[in-house]
Amino acid sequence: MSGANRIPGKGRLTPARTARFTIDGRSLTAIEGDTVASAMLANGMHLAGRSFKYHRPRGILTAGPEEPNALLDVSRDTARRQPNVRATVQEVFDGMKIGTQNRWPSLAFDIGELNDFASPFFAAGFYYKTFMWPKSFWHSVYEPFIRRAAGLGVAPKEADPDHYSSRYAHCDVLVVGGGAAGLAAALSAAEAGAKVIVCDEQAEVGGAFHYDTAATVDGQNGYDWAQSVAAKLASMPNVRLLTRTTAFGYYNHNFVALAERVTDHLAKPAKGLPRERLWQVRAKRVVLATGSIERHMVFANNDRPGIMLAAAGRTYLNHFGVAVGAKVGVYTAHDSAYEAAFDLKRAGVAVVAIVDSREKPGEKVLSEARSLGIDVLVGHGVVDTAGRLRIKSMTVRRNGGGASRKIEVDALLVSAGWTPSVHLFSQSRGKLKFDAVNDRFLPDVYAQECVSVGACNGTDDLQAILDEASSAGAAMAAAAGAAGATAVQFSGSNVFDWTGGMIGAAEGAGPDTTVKAFIDFQHDVCAKDIRLAVREGMHSIEHIKRFTTNGMASDQGKLSNMHGLAIAAEMLGRPIPQVGLTTFRAPYTPVTFGTLINHSRGDLFDPTRKTPMHFFEAAQGAEFEDVGNWKRAWYYPRAGEDMHQAVNRECKTVRDVAGVFDASTLGKIEVVGPDAATFLNLLYTNAWDTLKPGKARYGIMTREDGFVYDDGVVGRIAEDRFHVTTTTGGAPRVLQHMEDYLQTEFPHLKVWLTSTTEQWAVIAVQGPKARDIIAPFVEGIDISNEAFPHMSVAEGKFCGVPTRLFRVSFTGELGFEINVPADYGASVLEAVWNRAESMGACLYGTETMHVLRAEKGYIIVGQDTDGTLTPDDAGLAWAVSKKKTDFVGIRGLKRPDLVKEGRKQLVGLLTKDPNTVLEEGAQIVADPNQPKPMTMLGHVTSSYWSPNAGRSIAIAMVAGGRSRMGETLYVPMADKTIAVEVTDMVFFDKEGVRIHG
Repeated sequence: MSGANRIPGKGRLTPARTARFTIDGRSLTAIEGDTVASAMLANGMHLAGRSFKYHRPRGILTAGPEEPNALLDVSRDTARRQPNVRATVQEVFDGMKIGTQNRWPSLAFDIGELNDFASPFFAAGFYYKTFMWPKSFWHSVYEPFIRRAAGLGVAPKEADPDHYSSRYAHCDVLVVGGGAAGLAAALSAAEAGAKVIVCDEQAEVGGAFHYDTAATVDGQNGYDWAQSVAAKLASMPNVRLLTRTTAFGYYNHNFVALAERVTDHLAKPAKGLPRERLWQVRAKRVVLATGSIERHMVFANNDRPGIMLAAAGRTYLNHFGVAVGAKVGVYTAHDSAYEAAFDLKRAGVAVVAIVDSREKPGEKVLSEARSLGIDVLVGHGVVDTAGRLRIKSMTVRRNGGGASRKIEVDALLVSAGWTPSVHLFSQSRGKLKFDAVNDRFLPDVYAQECVSVGACNGTDDLQAILDEASSAGAAMAAAAGAAGATAVQFSGSNVFDWTGGMIGAAEGAGPDTTVKAFIDFQHDVCAKDIRLAVREGMHSIEHIKRFTTNGMASDQGKLSNMHGLAIAAEMLGRPIPQVGLTTFRAPYTPVTFGTLINHSRGDLFDPTRKTPMHFFEAAQGAEFEDVGNWKRAWYYPRAGEDMHQAVNRECKTVRDVAGVFDASTLGKIEVVGPDAATFLNLLYTNAWDTLKPGKARYGIMTREDGFVYDDGVVGRIAEDRFHVTTTTGGAPRVLQHMEDYLQTEFPHLKVWLTSTTEQWAVIAVQGPKARDIIAPFVEGIDISNEAFPHMSVAEGKFCGVPTRLFRVSFTGELGFEINVPADYGASVLEAVWNRAESMGACLYGTETMHVLRAEKGYIIVGQDTDGTLTPDDAGLAWAVSKKKTDFVGIRGLKRPDLVKEGRKQLVGLLTKDPNTVLEEGAQIVADPNQPKPMTMLGHVTSSYWSPNAGRSIAIAMVAGGRSRMGETLYVPMADKTIAVEVTDMVFFDKEGVRIHG
């Protein structure tokens, strides 16, 4: 057996299978299946860390994910290290290296413990008062100090060598929890034929059966029954059983996030296995069988190493075969702790006394204690403890006063009852009710398709749990569509019926402001801190939480919240429900960034999207720029050309001959259905019911506030089908915007929306020779000027493949946009380019596109607009229908502020010196000699050198812009002030004849 505290014959681990690991350089032996906590206890180590604020010695308190004290730094090798790992969850593997945290120079002697002696200066809320004065100290003194002191572990500086995976899953019934309730519900649902996913955070299912060895189900020991049910579930084709998997977030529409620890327990993981896996599960129905969390007792110096929750002590004994001490005391307000004492006594461990703060515990447990010879002190409380690095004694006194008695112990098990784990239920937006008899909150009003069963629902008796859960599993399966679902019958029995249930603020935690009776162990929040917060005027539990930091540690208040709430209620003289309840937020337990980020790291952190023609463009020498996630051809330099020379050449060539451009990144949305035109009428400012099939129209989309949201060309393919284009960056948000209104405001309309951005490759051919370039490739479409005028669309074939051909232009030239299936994009572009090149045309990129559109005064939403421009401000009032009675934004556009004089409007700017190109973003003023701060009239939104105009051009947002035509304004820069003339935005081909060919 490894470890002096192992008890022969106890536990479920195999002694012959050992693992070696180190803690702070000390080499120790564990048994495979041990957690770090059980291995430490087996080797006589209770001291596990130091508290955050006072640096007090802290030991292992729990046996589960709610552990606040035993947070360790775990490494597999020099490249892999993770801080703040819970010793009660992390399984030991051979070669594991562990370091304790938040101490210097060593765990046993930490200089930071001086903070404990200075604790009167660190009362709750001290930081709100201390760091406010003098203000000049904040950046130079306070902030650097706080940053150095903050946190427990030290984040690794090395790159994470592990990889992580992600899975999406759908099921009929998701069961969260693999205890008695979860397994009963899962088996009933599975046998009904439902598709079931069961997850449990522990390495093996069983829940409370890990420590409760006396309970039986169907004549079997509870733990053995759980393993047999798990084996049966795992063999069923309609069931997925996930262990070491925590459900950490419950979101809308029964979307539940799970974190699976895949290889954290393995010494040598198989190559290719992820460290952790994120499961994103969408379930028709959810069964919450999340159990309950034991409460600790609140008394003076209740944080010494060796003080532990009673169920944890029982877990270490019955599952891991480890005794938590040789002379164990028990302090409780609930019958369940007696069972821990009984198990230890029967295992040969001395139980020196059970101290019960109640006057009348259950008669059955008292009788069993007497038969085992255990001294029971009813109506007593533990008022203090002694010992530095481990508890040595407890001081006991009758409630209400009297002489105290010191009892020597080397471990103290505590229990104030149980708190149902309602975290996921609350995350689902469910509402709680308060059970005053047992001082606990229980699920009440459900917001989603789920049900809580077992201990998390306040059900304590084993048979009642099995019946409730089995019925719920069958009902959820039936609700999800399984036919003939019936509840599986189970027979379970407890040895004892639990009674009791005090919050646990007992003797020794009174109003004495010098007593440290801890509530939140990690943040060193004491009962006196809660009382201080109330005295200082905090009456809301949310305010008390922030003033004291109670419940804000990494355990999310699993142990502390109910205590803080009860003490605050006592101080305020109100019932607990009236004080309020803090918010249960995801994640339920800490989740690594690796799990959440998954593959989105390194080159994949910001996914790169490439058009179907990307590699052809690269072969032609394109320089690329990032536009959102897209790689877009920026310009095509020839030998000896810099960017400006290449762009100037491209601009001239497009206007003189023609240019070929990859426009595939434009957002494309298929709007289909008998009410498609009606729907677009409501989403856009323009009218669409008058648009004939085969025609296209430029459209403006506004938000409810009346400001421009997006724009694009919309083509009507048929009476019930529209091809909608959006800006490159606007595609996802426009689709979401449409879906939002379709589902919430206009659900009566028969319309279907489909993103087709990546379905179509788009090749724009612009310029005087554009028709000649594409003519040989077009089949089934008459592209003559008369038959196919500007703003037309038709379906046919191009290079023998299906096409939607648009006669549109973003350059002001004769132009066509060729939409072909994405798979054919590169080959079609190559064919077009071979002909275009022979005719003297060029390939051009986004920079040239920007210059050409600016020459014609065409705006780009998101560059020339900033979310505060109306269509009229942008010079697009003509695109707002005067006849429509309703569209999104119509009321916003009528607000007085949006129609008043002097609003900022888009106008053109010409510098007095035609060779000076303005900086985009530069501010504009009327008087360059005014005192600072100057009154700004607006700013430059777009600015370029125009080779076709032979000068610089700019577009700007200027207050009262259209009323300032011909006026001289000024752009003050760091080295000079530039005079500009306000003009209209069209700088080339003002008559617009070129666009019509």
